This record gives sequence, structure tokens and C-alpha cells, in this order.
Amino acid sequence: MGGIGQAFVQEPEQRPKPSTIEVDGIPVIDMSVSGTGGIEKLASEIGNACRKWGFFQVINHGVPLELRQRVEKVAKAFFDLPIEEKRKAKRDDLNFTGYHDEEHTKNVRDWKEVFDMLIEDPTFLPASPDPDDEEIRTYSNKWPENPPEFRETCQEYCREVEKLAFKLLELISLSLGLPANRLSDFFKHQTGMLRLNYYPPCPSPELALGVGRHRDGGALTVLAQDDVGGLQIRRQSDGEWIPIKPIPNAYIINIADALQVWSNDLYVSAEHRVVVNSEQERFSIPFFFFPSHYVKVKPLEELVNEQNPAMYKEYSWGKYYINRTGSNYKKLEAENLQIDHFKTPESE
Repeated sequence: MGGIGQAFVQEPEQRPKPSTIEVDGIPVIDMSVSGTGGIEKLASEIGNACRKWGFFQVINHGVPLELRQRVEKVAKAFFDLPIEEKRKAKRDDLNFTGYHDEEHTKNVRDWKEVFDMLIEDPTFLPASPDPDDEEIRTYSNKWPENPPEFRETCQEYCREVEKLAFKLLELISLSLGLPANRLSDFFKHQTGMLRLNYYPPCPSPELALGVGRHRDGGALTVLAQDDVGGLQIRRQSDGEWIPIKPIPNAYIINIADALQVWSNDLYVSAEHRVVVNSEQERFSIPFFFFPSHYVKVKPLEELVNEQNPAMYKEYSWGKYYINRTGSNYKKLEAENLQIDHFKTPESE
């Protein structure tokens, strides 16, 4: 097995393969525009990227580089701690914040360690995905003692990236031909979170994945990755896995499931994964932008008509989130909930 446990080994068809594909990569969009014409052009570029790729990178985005460097520094300092120290802030099946080194994707263990924190602390979510369970549970962040600046730095970073996420949400709304604030009411009470990812060198990178293939469940993901690289997305046209080349100080943005549903399949929540290597450690910091727990997700009425019927039935965001979070925590008999489970007969 080349030194890794069976739990990490991907099925043969999912294992990463050497690629000779030459591609330009996903669109890189400059957000430093002004005036009505500039905003319209920016929204159009983002709309095109959402339709074709479901991914794009942004530069000149407004998040201070110094702050990003500070959060990267505390992330490395935390993951460099002895395992006993990290596990003092370990998550459990009742509270999904904190440190975790046994996450599963598609029921295969990921080659990574993570630290999760809520954007709003405390956050209120359904206690379980059971449709008949109306209990709301309070979730709070589980902070480590070290490094001492960890909490303050991460919270400051969250506030800045959240501003970018709301700006992108407005541009995506405009790109759909809707008012800039059309989606804002869905985010009055944030249930989103920040994650710190650490991918150690892997002795058998041909067998394991840092994160297995998946689609994000929320609305948007705003990802900072280091210069090592490893993120791959599945190209819509042919199913090939395309590497995303790191661009200094850029953010990778991807459309997630809720936005695919709101857009009634105009925009795509693309599958992606992370490959690892045997020599270098890798860090990444995704910011998951989620709706309020009570939001009912369904195609926007402005985008539905006789020619374009609704492709999805309505579902509860909070219960959808709890289902996915619980099934990623440990290996389960069944795969976690996906938006495909809410497809309407008209979509077939």
C-alpha cells in the first residue's frame, strides 16, 4: 500500500492519473472596475464563467494581502503543533467546529487535517436533518489555545472575506438579469464557515486524494490556496480533471449547489477534488458562504416559466447542511444528500 492505510485508498476509477492536458485554465477576472459600464462588463464576465466552468479566479478583490498572510501564518503554526495539542480542540459528532483529521468524502478518508470555525458565533441550526425534528441547536466555535493570535486573526479575516462574498453575490445576481440585492435576504443570518486545510506529504499520492471528488453545498466558496497547487475541477465539456494554477494573491471562486438551484441550472456547481504529492505540504483556506438556516432553496421565480420549468423541488438549507456535515464526519452506509435528490420530473 506504499505506507498509507486502506481507509485512504480511492477506488481505481477515482485515483489521480498523470495528465498531459494543456489548458489556459479557468477565467481570471479583475474586480477593479468602476461606473455602470464597468459593473455590467464585470457581471457579464462572471456570468460566462459560471455557465461554462462554475469556477473563476478574482484579482484586485479588496482583501488586504497583509491579512491573508497573517491567517496563513497562524494556520501553519497551528498545524505544526503536536497532535496532542491540536486534538484539544477536536470536533465531535455534536459540534462540527474545531480540529478534525478523519473527514471522509464519498466514504473514503481524505488525506488532510482541517480546522473549522463558524462565521457567526453562536450559530443556530437544526439539530438533525429529520424533516419532523424542529429542534434548533446552538453551535459555537471551539478555539485552540495556541497560537495565541489564532482566534483574533481568523475572525478579522472572516469579516474581510465576507465583504468580498457579498460583493460577488451582487454581481452574480446582476449576471442573471436580476437586481443586485435579489439574493441578499437569504443571508441575513450567516451559517457559513471558514476552514483551514492542511495536506501533509503523502507516501502514495497515486492512491489517495487530499479531498475526493465533490460539489460544495452552499452558495459560494472563496478559496485562498498557496503556491503548491493541487486543486482540480472537472471540465463540463468532457469530464477531464483540470488543474487550477495558483496565482499570487488571487481568490478562486466556485458556484455551489444552492446557487445552481436558484439559477435553475443556468449556473453549474462543478465537481472538484484535491490531489496530493509526496514531497510538499500544502495549505488552503476556503470560506464557505451559506444562506440562513431557515431559507427554503428553490429556483428563483423570475427564472422559471413554461419554457424553463423548475428543475428542483424546494428543500430546507439548514437540514441539507446538517445532513452533509454529519456524513462527512465519518464513513456512512449511504452517500450524503445531494441536490440531485431534489430534481423534478421536468428535469429528466
